[in-house]
Amino acid sequence: MTDTRTDITAELIRDLLREQHPDLADHPLELGARGWDNQVWRLGDDLAVRLPWATESADGLLRKEHAWLPVLAPHLPLRVPVPQRLGEPSERFPRPWLVTTWVPGEPADRAPATRAAEAAETLATFLTALHRPAPDEAPEGRHRGGRLTDTAEHFTRELASATEMGLIRHPDAVRAVWEDAAAAPEWTGPRLWLHGDLHPANVLTADGTISGVIDFGDLFAGDPAFDLAAAWILLPDGGTDRFHDVYRPTADAAALRRARGWAVLRALTGIHIGEAGVRGRPGGKPTWGPPAQASLRRLTASLHR
Repeated sequence: MTDTRTDITAELIRDLLREQHPDLADHPLELGARGWDNQVWRLGDDLAVRLPWATESADGLLRKEHAWLPVLAPHLPLRVPVPQRLGEPSERFPRPWLVTTWVPGEPADRAPATRAAEAAETLATFLTALHRPAPDEAPEGRHRGGRLTDTAEHFTRELASATEMGLIRHPDAVRAVWEDAAAAPEWTGPRLWLHGDLHPANVLTADGTISGVIDFGDLFAGDPAFDLAAAWILLPDGGTDRFHDVYRPTADAAALRRARGWAVLRALTGIHIGEAGVRGRPGGKPTWGPPAQASLRRLTASLHR
């Protein structure tokens, strides 16, 4: 994280709206969430304002969402934050910002999906709709979705760190899952649209199932296995098999192996973020640890099935 934080207040946002979108300036405004890249403020009942605050890369991610998400959103079966207005940099706030639709629901790290079959079907249907062939000019992933073997050093470092902290009981089993995935044949199909960041804080739930997906800043085109890893991270026990039954086209064995490898990496990241939250460190989220541990348990069991 590159700390470029700006003091974002309701007064600042109202001033920005008055300058560039005055018809929205008098709507009720309240803080929704502070993410790693952006702050989200609810604007009235149906809109939200997203402003970059903690990373330099957030500007480009917002512009990418503004350019591409309106094209994809009409095809998606879940609610997503569709960009409505683009705020340009100004003297008052020297960075771009977005007005999007508001997506109701609770983040899955705080309210995990509990209805396994329904959540699995919902996630599979969403990814089936999203994973469409992308045009040549579609963005590349930022250090995501490449060859799994390129993550070997990162994986080794993350596993060793979590093991040293006593957070991994069976590191050899975790390594076995990743090594099996890294040995799988690479993706040779067309570049497909991917969300690119399906962690629990970016997936919303209601009534025990998935109700929305937010934060498309990492949207890119590539190997669908990167997104398929989300089934291991987001779904409760018993959901992964149903997810694979519903997702189309049916993923082949190599894609499922690669997905497990990406899921291991995401789970290790979640474990570190969760532990940082327990220890009160910046950027930590204690709610990330339990789902990440559950994911590793399911992943290591899957290798023996």
